[in-house]
Amino acid sequence: MPETVLTNALLALPESLCPGTVVLRDGVIAEAQPGRARLPAAIDLDGDTLIPGIVDLHTDNLERQVQPRLTARWPSRSALLAHDAQCAAAGVTTVLDALCVGDLGFDPGRARTFREGIADLDALLDTGLLKSEHFLHLRCEMPATNVVDLFDQVIAHPRVRLVSLMDHSPGIGQNSDIERFRALRRKEGMGESLIEAKIAALQAQRDALRTPNRRALLARVAAYPVAVASHDDASETDIAENVTDGIRISEFPVTLVAARAAKAHGMDVIAGAPNIVRGGSHSGNVAAADLVAAGAVDALASDYVPASLVEAAFRSAESGAITLPRALALVTDRPARLAGLPDRGRIAPGLRADLVRVRPFEGLPVVRQVWRAGERVA
Repeated sequence: MPETVLTNALLALPESLCPGTVVLRDGVIAEAQPGRARLPAAIDLDGDTLIPGIVDLHTDNLERQVQPRLTARWPSRSALLAHDAQCAAAGVTTVLDALCVGDLGFDPGRARTFREGIADLDALLDTGLLKSEHFLHLRCEMPATNVVDLFDQVIAHPRVRLVSLMDHSPGIGQNSDIERFRALRRKEGMGESLIEAKIAALQAQRDALRTPNRRALLARVAAYPVAVASHDDASETDIAENVTDGIRISEFPVTLVAARAAKAHGMDVIAGAPNIVRGGSHSGNVAAADLVAAGAVDALASDYVPASLVEAAFRSAESGAITLPRALALVTDRPARLAGLPDRGRIAPGLRADLVRVRPFEGLPVVRQVWRAGERVA
């Protein structure tokens, strides 16, 4: 691979911003120096900010490409390629595709999306056609009847980097507001009697399956070198259970109390970047910006909008709650480390040449160019 020199850039280094030059060679950062290169072949970045490639620990975007409309399913492999292109265009050079393992009966196509997504990823991994590097995040619906069987089919996959345990039962976590849960079901066309029957059935299913499934999943994942997260923690009790079970990551805590409790126990906290971009939660939970201001966030994830990550980092810095280098670390270095990928996430010699050129426009950070392993991909 030929040498690439990027100069006249504002380098987003781990602790500072520095005008400088980066040399890319053999897929890694060979040099990162202050000052401007005078080589004729150097690429002039016009003073734009050069940040590390973004690492996304959790995105449901593949599911959204597969099901762009409620009644329209898109071909799976085409959906994966569209998802990949969107990630690269957003500066996400490393993505953990969050696939649901198990369902509570609201999306009968999820098991198919899970199986086809993994098959398509296997088929495309070594073709050179994917712009971003893809790994797997297994989102396990603990009260689901099929969660353990599906989990057994994929836990040994070499691309699995994160497993999260979630519970979307009515009255719990994200769905703690039963009235909101009812309203969502009405929008789906359910009648009142069916809604009440569904709530009762799901609560009974949770009582029967949540704990044994949680124990089975934790026992299985213990044999593999992957990170484990809880999902939608709401209380100190939730955090205490996680600590007892050896879970070290709290993903998308829905209250400040839960996030602070997680930090007090030495857990890492992942918050949603769309929450910051939108100015609050779409479901009435704690504002992620408040978590950042409280020092209770270790990483941001895109959840459902890949482009939210770079914008959330810059917005967090503009708020004054955190410096830009530290805000960028929430979407680069910190998630890379949580995923067990210490070879990326910073601009430093010897690390992977995953880089993103960003230019602010009226307060909005615009991704202009993207390199992965030294190759221009967007």
